[in-house]
Amino acid sequence: MMNIGFDNEKYLQMQSAHIRERIAQFDNKLYLEFGGKLFDDFHASRVLPGFQPDSKMRMLMQLSDQAEIVIVISAEDIEKNKVRGDLGITYDVDVLRLMSIFEEHGLFVGSVVITKYSGQQSASLFKNKLEKLGIKVYLHYPIEGYPSNIPHIVSDEGYGKNEFIETSRPLIVVTAPGPGSGKMAVCLSQLYHEHKRGICAGYAKYETFPIWNIPVKHPVNLAYEAATADLNDVNMIDPFHLEAYGKTTVNYNRDVEIFPVLNAMFQRIYGQSPYKSPTDMGVNMAGNCICDDAACRDASCQEIIRRYYDARRRALAGKCSEEEVYKIEMLMNQAGITVHDRPVVDVALSRAEETEAPAAALELADGRMITGKTTDLLGPCAALLLNALKELAGIPHSQPVISPAAIEPIQTLKTQYLGSKNPRLHMDEVLIALSVSAASDPNAQKALEQLPNLKGCQAHTSVMVSDVDRKLFMKLSIQATFEAKYENNSVIFPKKRYITLSNLHLLKKEINRDLSQK
Repeated sequence: MMNIGFDNEKYLQMQSAHIRERIAQFDNKLYLEFGGKLFDDFHASRVLPGFQPDSKMRMLMQLSDQAEIVIVISAEDIEKNKVRGDLGITYDVDVLRLMSIFEEHGLFVGSVVITKYSGQQSASLFKNKLEKLGIKVYLHYPIEGYPSNIPHIVSDEGYGKNEFIETSRPLIVVTAPGPGSGKMAVCLSQLYHEHKRGICAGYAKYETFPIWNIPVKHPVNLAYEAATADLNDVNMIDPFHLEAYGKTTVNYNRDVEIFPVLNAMFQRIYGQSPYKSPTDMGVNMAGNCICDDAACRDASCQEIIRRYYDARRRALAGKCSEEEVYKIEMLMNQAGITVHDRPVVDVALSRAEETEAPAAALELADGRMITGKTTDLLGPCAALLLNALKELAGIPHSQPVISPAAIEPIQTLKTQYLGSKNPRLHMDEVLIALSVSAASDPNAQKALEQLPNLKGCQAHTSVMVSDVDRKLFMKLSIQATFEAKYENNSVIFPKKRYITLSNLHLLKKEINRDLSQK
């Protein structure tokens, strides 16, 4: 059972009050940079048990009559087809999703800004697509010498070249599908343009992580570093805050690096800066709402391990560098944890060793461990899902809830008509078969009704799984990890042979040797 470590109601009250105070400091227009996710902050909900994923949205809706949303996306992320790890969709698709959800909640989306634009074709196509939908799109460009050459940046040749974003409301919420999109740069650019137009605009930052008033090596903050390992974000002591107040606070490198630029901006606008440090810019109250530090530490350690496995999976697939994996390994060392601190890992690997085939394990909310093995009918994930549902429904393991007669037609369809070489059912196919069976079998119906109880459960597989199974784990809100090895293919590779990061180069040598001999 998950232990609550975060007081969400206290957070909503403190956070909304603090933001209102910050708005009152500026009498004209405030650019509020929203870091992280606005209404689906699942990372925060995982590392701060009790935090509701839509907390920021609920708070923002209180300001809906004053607020205008600007969504930022990097042209580089569009070009790379960068994917949100939690949802499995690309950033450009997520922009459209965000717009739709904002509008459903009565929040006004004014425009989209494409940053770091240097003529990328994919970004141009995305811009055209948005404009055909009636959406205002603005372009911001890379600036030579950013962020150190302040005179150049704060000039007509720097921020001045960016297109000015037309806004109509006093509170401009600047958000993005993910980190590194250029939200802060958009805010600073707007301050420059607003100043040229005689408008005294302000800036504030709403970022949940890193939490400024807990230790820099606290697992909650380390988990943030793990989540942004691809950006090379580093948590660090805020040197400006320490110098100004003699107090130790935590920020991250990008905010610290950009602070001199922001200071220069405010000095040009006001004659003096209202902020003495990057920490001063923030409005985050999350650290004041942790009610069980041990629960948050444990949850964060589990998140770091999950991030490690995800990085290994993506590295094996060629979607990230091995340096990202090494960085998270370092963070695990700092937190004093290994993969064996994730209980489902050893259970899944042990089951795979017993059966000499891929296997999976799942930990229910009450700590019960469920396993699934590879069979002639089911893959390990499908077997795991079925076993977990039967366990939750109190159905004996020996009692079938799906007859082979219901499975075999699906196998025939896959292999004979759809060209699949794998006859075993995936998780989605098992759920379809279970749904069909539920029409006539009460036990199948009881098992199907247990699906919501899988939310938040932990799972692990001994091999990489198909995208179908991986995505269904996410749809069911099961927090799954996967060993970074492919299931052996007896046609190409010897039995029990796995492709891993460590032996991939050896495999290449063997293939080259065989080819040269031929």
